[in-house]
Amino acid sequence: MSFYWVKTRWFIKNIFSNFEWSMPKEHKTVYLTFDDGPTPEVTQWVLDTLLAHDIKATFFCIGNNIEKHPDIFNKVVNAGHAIGNHTFNHLNGWETDPVTYHKNVTDAERSIVTRFPAFMQNKLFRPPYGKITARQSAAVRQDGYKIIMWDVLSADFDQTISPEKCLQNVIRNTCYGSIIIFHDSVKASKNMMYALPRAIEHLKQNGYRFEVLTFDKQGL
Repeated sequence: MSFYWVKTRWFIKNIFSNFEWSMPKEHKTVYLTFDDGPTPEVTQWVLDTLLAHDIKATFFCIGNNIEKHPDIFNKVVNAGHAIGNHTFNHLNGWETDPVTYHKNVTDAERSIVTRFPAFMQNKLFRPPYGKITARQSAAVRQDGYKIIMWDVLSADFDQTISPEKCLQNVIRNTCYGSIIIFHDSVKASKNMMYALPRAIEHLKQNGYRFEVLTFDKQGL
């Protein structure tokens, strides 16, 4: 399994200060995010779970999946969740030249905006795998995006860990302002479907509230 970190350390946030890793910590608020959808059945399950808890989240969508499953994407939008760009083909920035990468981002943007014009007022981007070069980052930010990373990674995609470990990744590492990543993908579904409702219940019981990611020209 490739290396990844569950909790982003302060020095990483300082080194890569052009990225948003967490939100201000004045309030007991957390931010659920979901990568890789929309996906048949899995995304719908997430939407039903969030609705049951009266929670809004942010979905970083793959353009190709939007094109294949526009009805599910529309359900995410109509439910009032925030939308983010996750490239058109889930590209690894470290393995992709800057021109190709930028085109893939703009192709995904086109898929989003065609169905959700308001996206242009709140342009969020998350690089797949968290891998993006300085040149790619500069081009994306020049296009008006905020690049959103994470404070807590559930690691639901990791099929070598148990669903309980996935849950513990979240509840042991979440704090004020945490941006938390889950995935509404088939690969992650077993761990995610176990951990998500239990994490929500735990955080609610501990006084946390949930919000979507938004920003204006003054910042997030």
